[in-house]
Order: sequence, then structure tokens, then C-alpha cells
Amino acid sequence: MTDVAKRADQVTLTIDGVEVVAEKGELVIRVAERMGTAIPRFCDHPLLAPAGACRQCLVEVEGQRKPVASCTQTVAEGMVVKTQLSSPVAAKAQAGVMELLLINHPLDCPTCDKGGECPLQNQAMSSGRADSRFVEEKREYQKPIHISSQVLLDRERCVLCQRCTRFSEEIAGDKFIDLMDRSSGEQINVYRDDFFGGDGTGDGEVGDGEGDVPFNSYFSGNTIQICPVGALTGEQYRFRARPFDLVSSPSACEHCASGCAQRTDHRRGKVLRRLAGDDAAVNEEWNCDKGRWGFRYATATDRITTPLIRDAKTGELREAAWSEALLAAAEGLKAARERGVGVLPGGRLTVEDAYAYAKFARTVLGTNDVDFRARPIRATGSPLGVTEEAEFLAAAVAGVTDVTYEQVENAPSVVIAGLEPEEESPILFLRLRKGHIRKKLQVTAVSPYLSRGLEKLGAALVAAVPGDEARILASDPVVAEALGAPGALLLVGERLATVPGGLSAAAALAARTGAKLAWVPRRAGDRGAIDAGCLPNLLPGGRPVTDAAARAELGLAWKVGSGVLPGTPGRDTDQIIAAAADGTLGALLVGGVDPADLVDPKLADEALDAVPFLVSLEIRQSAVTRRADVVLPIAPAVEKAGTFMDWEGRLRSFDAVLKGTSMTDGRVLEAIAALLDTTLNTGDVMAIRRELGGLPGSAVARPAVPAAAAADAARPGEHEAVLATWHQLIDLGSLLDGDQVLAGTARPPVARIGKDLAESLKIADGDLLTVSTIRGSVTLPAAITDLPPRVVWLPTNSPGSTVRRSLGVTAGAVVKLTAGVPGPILAEGVA
Repeated sequence: MTDVAKRADQVTLTIDGVEVVAEKGELVIRVAERMGTAIPRFCDHPLLAPAGACRQCLVEVEGQRKPVASCTQTVAEGMVVKTQLSSPVAAKAQAGVMELLLINHPLDCPTCDKGGECPLQNQAMSSGRADSRFVEEKREYQKPIHISSQVLLDRERCVLCQRCTRFSEEIAGDKFIDLMDRSSGEQINVYRDDFFGGDGTGDGEVGDGEGDVPFNSYFSGNTIQICPVGALTGEQYRFRARPFDLVSSPSACEHCASGCAQRTDHRRGKVLRRLAGDDAAVNEEWNCDKGRWGFRYATATDRITTPLIRDAKTGELREAAWSEALLAAAEGLKAARERGVGVLPGGRLTVEDAYAYAKFARTVLGTNDVDFRARPIRATGSPLGVTEEAEFLAAAVAGVTDVTYEQVENAPSVVIAGLEPEEESPILFLRLRKGHIRKKLQVTAVSPYLSRGLEKLGAALVAAVPGDEARILASDPVVAEALGAPGALLLVGERLATVPGGLSAAAALAARTGAKLAWVPRRAGDRGAIDAGCLPNLLPGGRPVTDAAARAELGLAWKVGSGVLPGTPGRDTDQIIAAAADGTLGALLVGGVDPADLVDPKLADEALDAVPFLVSLEIRQSAVTRRADVVLPIAPAVEKAGTFMDWEGRLRSFDAVLKGTSMTDGRVLEAIAALLDTTLNTGDVMAIRRELGGLPGSAVARPAVPAAAAADAARPGEHEAVLATWHQLIDLGSLLDGDQVLAGTARPPVARIGKDLAESLKIADGDLLTVSTIRGSVTLPAAITDLPPRVVWLPTNSPGSTVRRSLGVTAGAVVKLTAGVPGPILAEGVA
């Protein structure tokens, strides 16, 4: 924009006698803020549309008959504004509004969770009266009521600012909470299921907590944070502490790849709450409920705090000193090196810890058999030699930072494939929705059906049978047209790896249309693990292991004794599991990996049982620790410093919030390496960061994404269907396991089928449907949905629907459908 254009878009006005220049359309309250003048307010929020609901921000504007709300008044040329600092009229108006707000507000500040950080308290002192003229009995409500398992509502405290309802409707798109009733009975609440009555007369009652439609939103915790009074509180924090009792530390969310900034509040060595941090470039001022409340795993009763080793006589795990456990791990790995050791770090590591695993594998174990991917990485039944995703990550993801949240929000069009943003990257979903609502962003989804999240994005659906996404990306004209506009984006999820040719087709489509391509994984550590070298075909820095120059430079930097690093790409996760199961490998070194997350949990269990030596670095007891020969406790995110890399490639560094006795993965690996006469230098986070910063950069051209052949979608027979599945945000993941309060906000697991299948099976909504394979079955209530013919959708890892462990298949496989409870499962005719 030129200087002339800028002047044309600006106006000059006066606030409290000071002349100021502002943009046309800017609100008076924002201009005053920039001048350093704080106008009292409750309903105003910079990320919400103006409402003018509370009237606390009244100011005097020359020429107006009465005070106006500065949160809705836009600036104009020559406008003269007087705030409470210079206008007795404005000051009196604000004091009057405050008196009205306090008429029915309870005097329970000492017991209110908002006490000590309450805008109402602060502004009552600055703008209110010293005494009250209201002597009548205050209005009372039942208190509190649960509007969800996490959110509690004290209606008598509410000042009707509508921040919660506006956030839910404008930002999250979940209008479960609203204003209802009129006059003195107006309140924030949720409606009862029968509010409109069975006869539609509207004679139902406002919700009282029994039988209400719950506040079913993944973002409900934000309403608590932005509530300017104590009307909305959280179950986990209520009555636990006061703000002045807490120590606050900046932190980063460890759950998904969105990269949310957070604030962690703790007291006496225990985390009591987490709040969304303020980062305009990433999560703005929001976070999801999983990030806000999913921190109890660090204090779970099965937390491992002492090393364990398996007793040679009894065969049972027993507690051991660190020195004994480290020595046992070192000796076992040393003995297994000749046969080979597989390294499975998992996808929840910081960049620093992932780098420690990558360095440990190459320098101590002499292997490239390291893979962070604790999930399906190829189509069901694909040969183990297929490495399409690993090559895609090396060519199109490692070291790439081409797409940002800002570009997502401002893009004219976005195509999504193999990704469910609301379930797998909630902040990405919020930015997509913001772009759709405010900037007319057009979203096109290549998906089996329009999920609730996609509907809130106004997405156009390109219906895809699981396994057919590669063909659609390669040839569908709707998808190609959606990416034709300058600035268009193609967002693909990790699930596209299970579609033969899917990632290759996505890369080719982006190259053909000129759209930018971004890969969005599900876990917080996945993106950073790629650049840190936790892949069998990549070295730290994103350089291929086949690059002799890269190996030589890295060997020199690492001071490898022989100066030689292994140059043959190693085994990936599936190949490591298969080699351990058939006795090829001598040992496994496993980080935070749950066998149930892998493509074949049964084979993974067999591999853990069969491998001669197993070392587990874990936070809590798991299927791996129960089988391990040595268990070494490591610190959760709250007890260590580190860095996550979000899906953009943006680094999200954080310091330790609490002091714990457990060590980081990097420090544990350094101690083992020292016993094997290798200096790893990964015990200190700052040392790792310096080493990462000093690594030689890539001196070779980025490889092209290799072409991979697409496959036809499976063809199911009678009473069979193709399986579609993905994780729901709140499920049975190991970081949420056991948190019943947070689990109460999870979406109920259902089996979604189309009308054709429902008619052929003679079932209706809510009837039980059994989905089965030769491995097992899953039985859930049916939900009739607009799906492609002969497709069934199940949540991947929700209560009653553990797809991989129960069925032993992934998306794209053919499964059998049966109405009602499961019967005998026949081996023939079932995939």
C-alpha cells in the first residue's frame, strides 16, 4: 500500500485532548488503547465481533446526545472523544452501569475462582461506588450447574457480556451455550432436550443441569478464560487455589502439531491449570480442551519414578538404582549390536530428544534403523519395501517452512486430504474457520463425508472411498480448480500415507497447480523428529543417509571414531517390528510408543515378546514397560525444557515448569552412551541446541518426490464395506488415559454408514452395528450419514472402538457388517 493510500484510509480525531491518527473503521476503544488509555469494559474482546452488551465502556462523543459505547463506535474524521479521564459525563455513566451490574452480583469474591484476577473487581474499585444503594434480596440461582463435564456455570455471577456465546458461535462454531429468557430473568445457559416441548409449544424449562444438552465443544475451556467474572469455571481447577497462590510459567502444548503457546500455573510442585498463551502468529489467544486440561498424565498413579530391571531369577521387574539400570541397558545393547538394534523413539519427543535418539542410533549403535512414526505408514497389505511416505517427507517436508497460519487464514482456497482439522489439529481448524467466516476462504475436502468440523468450515465435499484419494488428487477437476487461484494451499495429513500413491499424487498436484503443500501430522513431536533425523533415510538437518558428503560432515561434527556413519537406509517402523518378531534383531530401544497405535498391534506384541533384549524409556506403565528388560523413567514435558516444532516448521521452545527427579530422554541416552565409551553430549538442552545450530547445512538440491502408483479402492461384497477411520481429538490416547472428567467431553463413538447399507442391513439410527474381521469385532450404535456407497466409518481409538487392536486393519480395508451384537466370525470372505 502506498503512502497516499495510507493517508486516504486514515482519519484524525481527538481523544482526551490529544490528536491521534487512526485507520478508518477502527474502534474508539482500540485507538484509546494504543494511546495508553484503558477504558473499562467487559464484553469487548479484540478477537470477537463488537457487541456493545455490557455498556461499561461508555464515553462522551462531541455532538452525541448521550454517551456511546466505545467498543462499537468507529472513528470518524474530526471526532472529539472524552473518556472517563476527562469527562464527568463518561465517568458518571460508567459508574452507573457498574452499579447496575452489581445489583444482583453476589459478594462471594473470597470463594470465587476469579477472585484476584477479576476485571469486575478491578473496575468496581476504579469505576464503582464505595457503598451500595441496593438493599433488596439479590437474585439467586442453583449453583453451580454442569453445562459439561468440565465447565461449571454460576448464573448469578454472570454480567451478560456474551463473550462465551460469541466465542462459541463466531470462533468455534459450537452454539451450545446461549442467552435465553428476557428482562430480569435473562441468563446464559444450555437448553434442556425438551425445551420446546414434545408438542412444539415451547413450554419447556431452562436447563437446570439435569438432562441438558451438554456444552459439547472441543474449545469450551476458552469461554472460562475469557469470562470477565467467575460465572464459568473449570471442574479441575475450581476451589483448588487462588491466582496469587500460583506460579505462572510460559509453556508449549505437547499434544498435537498445532504448536499452541500456553501458560502453566502451578502450586507446591503440582500443575493446577493451563491457560492459552497469547501468540498472534499461531494460536492467537485460544487452545483446545485437550491442550488445556490434558496434563494429569504426569501425576497418574502409574507414573514411573524409579528405574526397573528384570530379575534374572524371578523374571519379574524390580526397582533398581540408576547406576545399575543404566549399566544393564548398556551391556544389553552392546551385546545386541552385532545382530542389530531397532530404535523406536515415538512421536511425542521434543526436537532435542529426537536428535538424541538419531545421534545415539548412528554413533552408538551404528544403525539407521530408527523411525519415530508410531502409526500406520503404508496401506494394509503393502509390501514392507514400500517407503513412499519416508521419501515424501525427505523431499517435501524436511527443512521446509513454506506455509504458515497467516497464509492459511488469508488463502483464497484450501484443499484438505487425509486430514480432519478439528480432530487432528484444532488450532489449524480455528484459523481455517476464521478465514472462512471473515475472509470467504473456500475449503474443499477430499473425505468420505462432511464431518461436523468440515461443515463448520463450509467445506465442499469431494467424496472419496478410502484408498481412492490418490486417483482423486491426480484427476478430479474440482480439486484442481480449487487450487488454481494464486495463494491456494493443499493440506495433507499423515493418514494419506496409508493410501498407495496418495502423497505422491499430492506433491504432483501441488507442482502442477502452483499451490503450496503442507503436511500436518497429529503428534507434537512428529514434525521436529523429521528434521532431527529420526527417520531411516534421513540424517539430522534433513539430508539423506545416502549422501556421502553429508555423512562425512556429520561424522566429523559428531567426532565419530571411525569417521564413518552407516550409509544404507535403515528399516522403518513396520520393518523393525517384523524383524524383531522373527528374531532378526537383537534388541529394541523404545521411547513413548504404544503398540496399539501401530498398524498391527498383535504383531507388535509378538515382537516385544520375541526380541532378546528390550529397553523402554517411558513416563507411565505401558504394554512396552511390562515386557521390558530395563525401564528408565523419563520426564514429562512439564518437568523439562525443550522445543516442539509445529506443522509449519516453527520452533516452540519452553523451559521446565516443575523440578522433577526424572531425566530427559537425551540425558538418559547420554548416560548409556558414556558406558559404551561414546560421548553423546545430549544431556543438556542448551548444548543440544548449540550443536543443532552448528550442524552443516544441506549442500545438495532437494530431491524430487518420487512417483508412486495409485491403487484402485477395495471392492467389498455383500454385507461388507470399506473402512474409513481417524482419531477423535479426545480418545483413549496414553496422555489422556484415566482422565474421566476430560473424557466426558469426548464425542460419543458411533459407526457411520450410508443409507444403502442401513437399508440392506435393516437398521436405523441408534441400532447396534457390528464391524468385524477375522481378528475381531467392534460393536457401536449406528449413525446414518451421507457416505459413499459401501463405506463404514469408525473412530480409531475411542471407548469401544479400538480399531487397530480389535480389527487388525487400517483405513481402506474391507470389513464385514452385521446388524446387532457380534456373532461367530468366519474366516472366509472377510478381509
